[in-house]
Amino acid sequence: MDWRWGSIIPVWVLAVIGAVLIAVTPAHESFWTWIPAAFGISILLTFAIQLATRTPEGFVHRAVMSIIGSLAVFAVATVVLVVAG
Repeated sequence: MDWRWGSIIPVWVLAVIGAVLIAVTPAHESFWTWIPAAFGISILLTFAIQLATRTPEGFVHRAVMSIIGSLAVFAVATVVLVVAG
């Protein structure tokens, strides 16, 4: 695996874990509050991980890939929670 994916995929994995935790805990009743909060945390995590790599080349690409991936995860989680309702 390319080193760049090693700084993108952890954000996606943590987004999936966050979405699952929201869905299976009592927080699912107020998921309209928790999904955006978890997405905000994933954005902060993205920048923390990308800055920790100390590699300026491709910073924007890696950050965008992390954020878009976590956005997709939370969008799917929102649809599932609305349908399961």
